[in-house]
Amino acid sequence: MIELLAPAGSLESFYAALDAGADAVYAGGSRFGARAYAQNFTQEELIQAIRHAHSRGKKLYLTVNTLMKNREMERDFFDYLSPYYEAGLDAVIVQDFGVLRFIQNYFPGLPIHISTQMTVTGPACMRFFEKLGPVDRIVPARELSLEELRAMREAGSLDIETFIHGALCYSYSGQCLFSSILGGRSGNRGRCAQPCRLPYQVSDERQKLRGSRKDLCPLSLKDICTLDILLQILEAGVTSLKIEGRMKKKEYTQGVVSIYRKYLDQYLENPSGYQVDPKDRETLLAVFNRGGSCDGYYRSHNGRHMMAFSNEKKIQDTRIQIIKNKEKVKGNLILFPGDPAILELEYQGCRIQVRHGCVQKAISQPVTRERILTQMRKSGNTPYELDPLQLAMGGEIFVPMSALNELRREGLARLEEKLADQYRRRPAVKPEFSRQGPKKREKLHGADVKSSLAFYASCETKEQFAACEKNPLIKGIYGPYREVADCLKRGNPRKKELYLMFPHVERMADREFYTRQLCESLVQEGLAGFLVRSLESFCRLEEMGFASRCVLDSSIYTWNRFSQEFWRERKILRDTVPLELNEGEIAHRSNEESELLIYGYLPLMVSAQCVRKNLDRCRKDNGRLYLKDRYGKVFPVQCYCGSCYNVIYNSLPYGLTEGAAQVEKLGVSAVRLSFTVEDGAQTEEVLRKFTGLYRDGKKMSAGKLTKGHLKRGVE
Repeated sequence: MIELLAPAGSLESFYAALDAGADAVYAGGSRFGARAYAQNFTQEELIQAIRHAHSRGKKLYLTVNTLMKNREMERDFFDYLSPYYEAGLDAVIVQDFGVLRFIQNYFPGLPIHISTQMTVTGPACMRFFEKLGPVDRIVPARELSLEELRAMREAGSLDIETFIHGALCYSYSGQCLFSSILGGRSGNRGRCAQPCRLPYQVSDERQKLRGSRKDLCPLSLKDICTLDILLQILEAGVTSLKIEGRMKKKEYTQGVVSIYRKYLDQYLENPSGYQVDPKDRETLLAVFNRGGSCDGYYRSHNGRHMMAFSNEKKIQDTRIQIIKNKEKVKGNLILFPGDPAILELEYQGCRIQVRHGCVQKAISQPVTRERILTQMRKSGNTPYELDPLQLAMGGEIFVPMSALNELRREGLARLEEKLADQYRRRPAVKPEFSRQGPKKREKLHGADVKSSLAFYASCETKEQFAACEKNPLIKGIYGPYREVADCLKRGNPRKKELYLMFPHVERMADREFYTRQLCESLVQEGLAGFLVRSLESFCRLEEMGFASRCVLDSSIYTWNRFSQEFWRERKILRDTVPLELNEGEIAHRSNEESELLIYGYLPLMVSAQCVRKNLDRCRKDNGRLYLKDRYGKVFPVQCYCGSCYNVIYNSLPYGLTEGAAQVEKLGVSAVRLSFTVEDGAQTEEVLRKFTGLYRDGKKMSAGKLTKGHLKRGVE
């Protein structure tokens, strides 16, 4: 069955969505949703919405698609979710593997939908989640093509839900720290400030200005509208069509849902006759648009046709004729003189019978069959209509219209109650958690005054790799294929631990390059393992038997002990301490098998778009551009042309200059220096300063560095 899924930021929007023809609605409660600034639902409203959805044969999904801290998981989450679970919530949408594990353990049978925030990009992810249970749906990254969706469908049977209308993020969802690092409003916590909608000046390495308009918004995408390719999306194997817009008003929800309902019904009735009325396209643009619309990434990897280059939101005063969708209830009315009036109702296998008053034999003017049927079909503001309605009556009778009204009202009310009640669950058993702090490393004494922290480095270029290889204190290097393979071919003369660094986001072209044969041959030649930066990469490596050689980068989140337990069960080598936790939160995390970043330009956005291609042309040379914001901050934009994506790095490098003693208090055994935009000389200088500070306690001139969230954290 194909599902039309609508957003609801309020109870008013929820009712509007169902009336307009949505099969299901996704909404957020008071906490843990990726739209913290939407009106959202109170507990009472959300339970009311769950029951109402079920009374209409519809579904409601709850967004808990943010990353959670230990204290939230242990103190708050069970009590937050329990009332909705008991009321019959149909599914939760999750980003955090800790949340996934928690629900599996403590809320038996509650279906889980994998959020687009998890950045699912391929068939290996489909196979991975299919084994987990009770996962029954994946919302893949919005950047996937029709071909990639088909490959996922062929790989497994889980439902696939994709966005068909609404706003697009410039970054892969779940891979954006721009708002977080700049202003403390984390997209991973539902508080994105949308820096992608702001103007930036763009220049290249020679500082030649591109896009000279002061109001140019080079990261602002048009909204998506897929009316014209709905047929292809469904044929690719998508089973749930999702409309974006929990922050928008009910008129938007109602209007957009009603138009897509029209065309989904058209498709279901006659796929070969599918045709879009141009007036409906115009209506959707009038309801809301940002510089026009595009059909998203389904047929294009990226391109300027998808860009708005402005932050102008256009809403026109347009009237959409909404025909309220009512649920058809089978009715059987029995009226015989001397007996009570009887109404039998049946809807979705649920049957009820109600009786009222006493039917009289008519003395002068009997009530006609037509009059009775007309009166009984007046269902008013209820979500039902009696269709078909059968009437069995004996002879000439009289029954007051008020009695028929009461019979209908009571029948529909009891039906609604029974439909909602059949979804209720038994209360879940509340777990008890013991507080656990970090396992601190033993304090150093006597002659052993030097830190025993292991130093690792990641690098992107040949010059950076050479500098890391030459430094005797660097134990291991994460590098690109060319440099790692070359070092192995040379016999790894410095005896470093070498790790192949996978792309930030793995797509179809990457799978064709990073094959099983390539990975196995590198391991045979002495490769220690792999730095995994996306879920698809891990899922494929696990299928190859290399999970125990995987180091998870900070982009695969391990905010809480439940997520760490999830990944430990997969036998990974180690993880990376998350970048959005503060010092206290890190200290209450288990870090003995974690690596801490102590230097690097943090990746703020990973995007399938290309700033250079959109403003100039594709050069396929891994070039670099720069964005300057209104405060004069300059952000490097690195083109990764082999995999065709951009990474926008922070304007200042991240650096922890407290030294080994402070870091060792956190319980980590390894630290990492990350090199991205530095040249060879800069890499050598950073290595000298930080290894001197951490190994020998030498003071260093910090320069302009940021500590990110180490002191402040995120809300």
